[in-house]
Amino acid sequence: MKLYKLSLALLLGAAALSSCNDKLELVNPNQQTTSTFGNTASDLEECVIAAYNHIRMEGSYARVGYTIDLCRGDEVWNCSQVWYLGFDDLNVDAGTDILEWSWREWYYTINVCNFITSRTEGELTDAMKRVRGQALFLRGLSYYNLAGYYQNPPLITDYSQYSSMKGLYASSSSYDAVLEQCEADFKEAMELLPKRDEGGEWAKGRATCGAAAGYYARTLMQRHKYEEALVVLKDIMNSADGGNQKYGAYKLMANYGDNFREGSAYENNDESLFEVQFLDYGTQGTDEEWTPVNTSSNATQGHAVESNCCPGTYGGWADLAASPWLYQLFKQEKTTAGKLDPRLYWTIGTYETDWEGFEYGNVAYQSTMTASNNVIVNTNNGGLPIAKNTNFRTGLYNSVTQGLHCGINLRMMRYADVLLRAAECENEINGPTQQAIDWINKVRARANLAGLQLSDFADADALFEQIANVERPKEFGCEFGRGFDLIRWGFFYDNDRLQQLKEHGTFRRSADASVAKDVVSYSDIATNSEFKSSYDTYVKGHEFLPVRQAVLNANPNLRGNSANYNSDNSVYFLGKGWTVHPVVK
Repeated sequence: MKLYKLSLALLLGAAALSSCNDKLELVNPNQQTTSTFGNTASDLEECVIAAYNHIRMEGSYARVGYTIDLCRGDEVWNCSQVWYLGFDDLNVDAGTDILEWSWREWYYTINVCNFITSRTEGELTDAMKRVRGQALFLRGLSYYNLAGYYQNPPLITDYSQYSSMKGLYASSSSYDAVLEQCEADFKEAMELLPKRDEGGEWAKGRATCGAAAGYYARTLMQRHKYEEALVVLKDIMNSADGGNQKYGAYKLMANYGDNFREGSAYENNDESLFEVQFLDYGTQGTDEEWTPVNTSSNATQGHAVESNCCPGTYGGWADLAASPWLYQLFKQEKTTAGKLDPRLYWTIGTYETDWEGFEYGNVAYQSTMTASNNVIVNTNNGGLPIAKNTNFRTGLYNSVTQGLHCGINLRMMRYADVLLRAAECENEINGPTQQAIDWINKVRARANLAGLQLSDFADADALFEQIANVERPKEFGCEFGRGFDLIRWGFFYDNDRLQQLKEHGTFRRSADASVAKDVVSYSDIATNSEFKSSYDTYVKGHEFLPVRQAVLNANPNLRGNSANYNSDNSVYFLGKGWTVHPVVK
């Protein structure tokens, strides 16, 4: 379902207009208030649509809220070396205004969801259950992102709090408390929402019980609750295998590229547990809607992730590029037919002889690439183009759909993630096991790669290395979520892992396209100014984003997080009894 733009102002207090004559009460039907609006499923459905709208704003998933996590990962670097630079270097200053954009968007969403939940308590009709379930899912999603970015954001769930200054100026909550609320929201949403198999609008973009279950498992894994998460993930997989249809049927798409194309033939497909809806290019409005403030009924309803990731040659903003490490990782293993992994085609926009006759061939925005004209992202600094979630490979357009115009839905959770997360949980509990290997091999089989053998992995550490630094980056490279994974795994709290991140994050700043695909080495940084690593400038605590100083100044009850104070989170991580897997070569 493509969710059209609705702007909804939720008033903090009831305001009724009345005359001086106490025998006559006048209410303006065009001036809705919280006392006259939100008492029916129809009213609250408008609120739900408003909440969905907020997750596709610039600070949520339409641009910055998506791309700053790409920067945090080791498979993407900031090739503009200007925009997003502090995020890429993991030392962003607390005065940076971009810091507030995600904070703003997610709290807008939470505000709407809190209003909905305040009106959907007690015994509910089926319609009200669906309304409440969607609000809980979207609130859980909001806090999942706020915790993953800002660590200790204020936890506000009671709409009635807003009538007091205490509610408006809430105190910071702990990382654990926020994630516990996410768990509660997703868990209740799992019970209220229908399966995607019910068809109609539920199969075309709204949150379902399967989406809630997937995010519930993700949230559990952020705090190493692997046994609980595995139970949920197995239930999702049982549905896919034709067993217990608790959450509906999901499966891997036969063509990996179908997860990153525009159009009804590909979007909201069988692999998608949840995706953010954007209107196809050419069907949109003309007003680019960057914030919740400048709303318009003629909004474009597209995203700008494509503009951030694509070369200036084709109209992109040339801000982000794929890391040489990710490219070389793809090159290390061929398919059973002796060809390159087809996921490389859809992830990184390079010329390869294997792409002749494959999909759209060696194409960049309908332009034919040759061995002698590899495309670089940034004119000054080079960089390998990110093809994923862009039209670099789709064959639809001859240039970037610049600004908030890209119509490709962003698949925020795919069934492939369920399989690889289940393998990770199984490995953490019992590993290495054949069951974990089997789940991994389902994902590899789609790419036509040979199956892994249990005998290849001496212990759980070895299989974890395969999952974390081979299988996940090749399947999800240049997608949202790698930054969350690195925090979950504790890679910032172990010297060997941090060194590994420095190696992965090494890149070459060069306008020479002929060297864009070359192997790079962290050891070259000391002697060659062309080389740099994103993680060399990492400051302790900056795996999270600081709370913007202006936000702290406005709320006397709010405190900063580890990034504001440059404090070491290893005390928290290791104090939980969690361990960082040692590097396995």
